[in-house]
Amino acid sequence: MDIIIVLQCLSQCLDKTTLRQLSCMVPALLAMSGRVTMLGISRWTEPGGSYRTIQRFYNSTIAWAKVNWILIRHHLLDPTDTLLIGGDETVVTKAGQATYGLDRFFSSLYGKPVPGLSFFSLSLISVNQRTSYPVMIEQGLKEAEEKPAPQAGPKKTKKSAPKKGRPQGSRNKNRRQVELKPYLSRIQTMLTKLLALIGLDLKVVYCVLDGAFGHNYALQMVRQCSLHLISKLRADAALYLPYTGPQKKRGVRKKYGQKLDYAHPPEPYLQETTIEEGIQTTIYQMTLWHKLFPDQLNVVIIRKINLKTQAWAQVVLFSSDLNLAYPQLIDYYRLRFQIEFNFRDAKQFWGLEDFMNVNQTPVYNAANLAMFMVNLTQVLLGHFRPTCPTFSLNDLKAYFRGRKYVAETLKLLPQRPEPIFIDQIYAHIAQIGSINAA
Repeated sequence: MDIIIVLQCLSQCLDKTTLRQLSCMVPALLAMSGRVTMLGISRWTEPGGSYRTIQRFYNSTIAWAKVNWILIRHHLLDPTDTLLIGGDETVVTKAGQATYGLDRFFSSLYGKPVPGLSFFSLSLISVNQRTSYPVMIEQGLKEAEEKPAPQAGPKKTKKSAPKKGRPQGSRNKNRRQVELKPYLSRIQTMLTKLLALIGLDLKVVYCVLDGAFGHNYALQMVRQCSLHLISKLRADAALYLPYTGPQKKRGVRKKYGQKLDYAHPPEPYLQETTIEEGIQTTIYQMTLWHKLFPDQLNVVIIRKINLKTQAWAQVVLFSSDLNLAYPQLIDYYRLRFQIEFNFRDAKQFWGLEDFMNVNQTPVYNAANLAMFMVNLTQVLLGHFRPTCPTFSLNDLKAYFRGRKYVAETLKLLPQRPEPIFIDQIYAHIAQIGSINAA
């Protein structure tokens, strides 16, 4: 398989020098072992891929979103497929004090804030292929807390308790016109760039985010981009049935009905009941109000009950699209987890956890190169999986490492063997260290 042919489509967004550097680095990344750093990559490159060449690449200005999109569109995209936009954040642990953007961020893996870097990624999720293709990843910076300097003056007298009730002269706030926090504004900018990048050729309707975005600010952020949000609410979110009783002749019309009782959801909204290994799963779908959201929500409640102990738990999913059926809503939210596999591969194989760059541009390029390799390996795995469906990334690296060893060994021979014999050597050596042979 010729990597140069696969990368040739990038000539429309990369200059010749950058494309040549990338074409030199990709085979090294596929074949190398050990930590993925600039020095590690340079040790596995062909002649012409010195450390200085790698260093120049990391300090170049590259439009990674366009690079990823062209690769996805040319090699991975099916025009008849249904696509979602998925977003998630990952934290990369780092030591020292000099790395750009270094701070303490909460890591779900460790369950506490850790020193490191934060990156937010937007991906296109294929519903048919059940795969996520990362398009852009941006570094998140901790918002600076501005604390006013203490001023000398007379001692403050103890304030009296505030009066109960609503302050006089206050007005209702428009919950559709909200002021977004800096991190939401940054994500909205990314969404706008992504939609402009894919253009009108693809119609993307839904943006899928995890439970950290299950609030009105995130909903309005997504709706302002002409997308529908799919996310998760708290398991005990205060939801209300629409009011169906008589209305007053004067005054504001009543819209909040009875508060939803999670222990006894209304039976008319029951959609599905299944029992498997003593666990009963019931799915409810209903249109409900939440007092912090300006519009009704399409809510799907998934309850699981242990029939032996009667213990139960639930998940509350929601969407701003009131016409979305519950099977699609559940399936789309499940597909969001495919982004986690992108982060896992980028950290384990492509250097998202290993890079030792400290300046802003090299850090940005190191993170984006790792996510670019996730897309590129999807293209390469597509050549092997028709004949070996279980072919994995470990097998892919073993394949290219074996070919690297064979190519270097053949250079030392006084006379080059016959092409048929060379192919047999490649096929045999490429299987060493692999789990599933191609």
